[in-house]
Amino acid sequence: LFLSTFTLAVSAGAVLLLPFSIISNEILLSFPQNYYIQWLNGSLIHGLWNLASLFSNLCLFVLMPFAFFFLESEGFAGLKKGIRARILETLVMLILLGLLILGIVWVASALIDNDAASMESLYDLWEFYLPYLYSCISLMGCLLLLLCTPVGLSRMFTVMGQLLVKPTILEDLDEQMYIITLEEEAIQRKLNGASSAVEYQTAELERELEKVKSRKTNLERRKKASAWERNLVYPAVMILLLIETSISVLLVALNILYLLVDETAMPKGSGGPGIGNASLSTFGFVGAALEIILIFYLMVSSVVGFYSLRFFENFTPRKDDTTMTKIIGNCVSILVLSSALPVMSRTLGITRFDLLGDFGRFNWLGNFYIVLSYNLLFAIMTTLCLVRKFTSAVREELLKAIGLDKLHLSNNPRDSETKPSANGHQKTL
Repeated sequence: LFLSTFTLAVSAGAVLLLPFSIISNEILLSFPQNYYIQWLNGSLIHGLWNLASLFSNLCLFVLMPFAFFFLESEGFAGLKKGIRARILETLVMLILLGLLILGIVWVASALIDNDAASMESLYDLWEFYLPYLYSCISLMGCLLLLLCTPVGLSRMFTVMGQLLVKPTILEDLDEQMYIITLEEEAIQRKLNGASSAVEYQTAELERELEKVKSRKTNLERRKKASAWERNLVYPAVMILLLIETSISVLLVALNILYLLVDETAMPKGSGGPGIGNASLSTFGFVGAALEIILIFYLMVSSVVGFYSLRFFENFTPRKDDTTMTKIIGNCVSILVLSSALPVMSRTLGITRFDLLGDFGRFNWLGNFYIVLSYNLLFAIMTTLCLVRKFTSAVREELLKAIGLDKLHLSNNPRDSETKPSANGHQKTL
């Protein structure tokens, strides 16, 4: 649990470091001779990036595998059972795993690039092997972000719609409260009169009662909400999400044009002017603040999209019902996503900050075709997810009109927000 907590702290540091670097650069430009900010300099930020990279490698390749193997270990046969025996078995497993990965990379290097320079470089573990391995992990993280972020950008509207109170348009909340109260009383009477011999019927009725109580709680919250909260906050938040998503897609489209006409737009195109020498944004402090907002928005969207994918649905942590193995897996996933976020932000052109430390030593950042394909796929997938999201209600109505609704051609039911109205018909927002 301590190692998982430390890994989450490293993930938070990796996420916060890029906004901290951007705002530090603007502060140094605004107050170049101020005595009170002399401690804020390029060497400090460079050292923080190196530490973030070091601890990311440490958590990913040492601490989290140690936590997993320690959780599964029992101690070697013949040794006295206890913490020492479990730690010994865990260390042996880590050494064997390290040798296995080293051997796989060695064989792959011999098959793909069999020359003396590449083989000698594998001897230098600290300067070449670990950064190269972390580069491969970062590429996997960026590909995972490419899959999660567009889904998360479209799912954010649904998530915020569940958290906020929606406007009451052509709805009678009092009548809906009356209907739900009658349903709750009817189920309660069935439970009181149900026979204890039929356990599955009792469990089914209890599940239905929980659903009815949840709907009743939501209706009570909507009824108690003020007119400002219903009619102003919800539309404002939805418009803000739409603006942020549109700006993200627009910046990616502009970055594609820059990649086609200017070589310095590549993530490894130039070394950059350095901290405190030039603004990273065309619009100065306002542009830097917008970049920071977009970076946080992309991170939240990627996490939402990660847990929205069907493959990771059962991976979602639940209160009082999450195993330690699942917690370790969640920490590793969040660490990979947060470590790849600065790289993705630079690759997509969200920020012009040139990565420092081992974050900027990835070989694939210099490949024009990989970077261009990444930008194109992100723009296309995000646009398709948004179009699918905002046309789902119209598409379902068209399918019903032509009689194809029984074929289940619509999107995931959790994305469609249906609610019963007073007259019993389904109303889709």
